[in-house]
Amino acid sequence: MSSTVPLRLTKGVLSTAARRQLHPLRRLASTSAVQEKDPQLGDYPQLPWQSSQTLPPRGWWDQPMRRNFGDPVPEHEEVLSMWGPDISVVHPRTALFQFTLAASAFVGFGFLCSYMLVPERSTVPREYPFSGLVKELGGLEDNKAREETVDDEE
Repeated sequence: MSSTVPLRLTKGVLSTAARRQLHPLRRLASTSAVQEKDPQLGDYPQLPWQSSQTLPPRGWWDQPMRRNFGDPVPEHEEVLSMWGPDISVVHPRTALFQFTLAASAFVGFGFLCSYMLVPERSTVPREYPFSGLVKELGGLEDNKAREETVDDEE
């Protein structure tokens, strides 16, 4: 950025140029540096892509919607209104880091509980002589499970 844009406050909100200067990588994908005139709008004013959530909360005729009487409604009112998707104040990279930190703390606490709260075995497992009584029980071949045969019933 060779030329710097002075930061102007308009009703307590940074202008679009100032916002781009502060966050050059956080531009909306649908906006471009040069907006073309929409032929379907006709003589309706081309309003900037600015959410009502970024406007100051007081000083409006309609305070819940942050709009004055007679203000033109943006083309994408359902997205830019107060009831549209919330504007994130946390950068996505920071949010991912915080989520990863919380998830790893949760998993770590679970492993800590599984190792610390599981009691030790109160008895010793029984040990049989002669390789676990293999010969006395008939050997390994006799102790195998029987194969299941299917008999045709007619």
